[in-house]
Amino acid sequence: MENINNTGAALKRNTPRDLFLHLLVVVTLYWSAVTFVTLLWQYINYYFPDILNGSYYGYMGFAGPIRFAVSSLIIVFPVFILISWYLNKIYRREAQVREARIRKWLIYLTLFVASLTIIGDLITTINMLLGGEITTRFVLKALSVLLVAGFVFGYYLDDVRRETPAKSAKYFAWTTGALVLIVIVGSFFIIGSPATARLVQFDQQKVSDLQNIQYQVVNYWQRKEAMPASLSDLNDTISGFVAPIDPQTKASYEYRPISVTDLSFELCATFNKPTTTATAAYTKYPVNGDQNWWHDVGRVCFERTIDRQLYPPLNKPGV
Repeated sequence: MENINNTGAALKRNTPRDLFLHLLVVVTLYWSAVTFVTLLWQYINYYFPDILNGSYYGYMGFAGPIRFAVSSLIIVFPVFILISWYLNKIYRREAQVREARIRKWLIYLTLFVASLTIIGDLITTINMLLGGEITTRFVLKALSVLLVAGFVFGYYLDDVRRETPAKSAKYFAWTTGALVLIVIVGSFFIIGSPATARLVQFDQQKVSDLQNIQYQVVNYWQRKEAMPASLSDLNDTISGFVAPIDPQTKASYEYRPISVTDLSFELCATFNKPTTTATAAYTKYPVNGDQNWWHDVGRVCFERTIDRQLYPPLNKPGV
């Protein structure tokens, strides 16, 4: 199909191109908006922890979503800005593309989704208020959704009414770009840099190894009614267990029996970072209830005592 411009020249419509670009800009818009809200929510989880969810949201719960949201925004949001800029260039050159049905449908779909989001957000807020569960944390989350959805709704409602791109599009791009950059940079103050993440992962592996050694020491006592003299005593060719070594230094962990009578011993390792809310966020499992493995930086020893009643010998009659 051909359309005639004001000069009478024939302009061939590029429908596949228009469909691709408009779909891409809408998908990247949705993705950017959702990940931006996700990042804001994790800020709220971090700075306004819920005591009822402290073992999850206060520690490991926010790190993974922050990393994914930051990764998404770094890639997806620039694509959205770039495609939007390119489409505006096409609109100025081919005015009929701006009036394409696919663009109108997708914009109204965006308005529809934004409207439902705003309505659902308001209903949820009132419902929580009536249930007496309103908190600063929840209000901020509801407000973040409302502001982002309202911003998108207002911009595209204005845009769909215009015959030409608004001059404010440039300011929209700069403003949203600045906001995204601020929240991305701010996230590194919570989860740390990639180098910090690497050091913390080393520390978490060391804790995991010490937990495994502790289990093997208790198991050794239950089966032999004796404390192992060294870590090499725990090696078992049948089960295949071999005492792990420090993944960072490649040195053996320290194990020392303290009292054979009291069944006490200590395990030592050298750590890169002290355990904090942020570093604990890198653990694979909630650690709020297992703070006996929290540590400072440097060489740290954990003293343990086996309770005979909780861990009786397995060959004891009646056990």
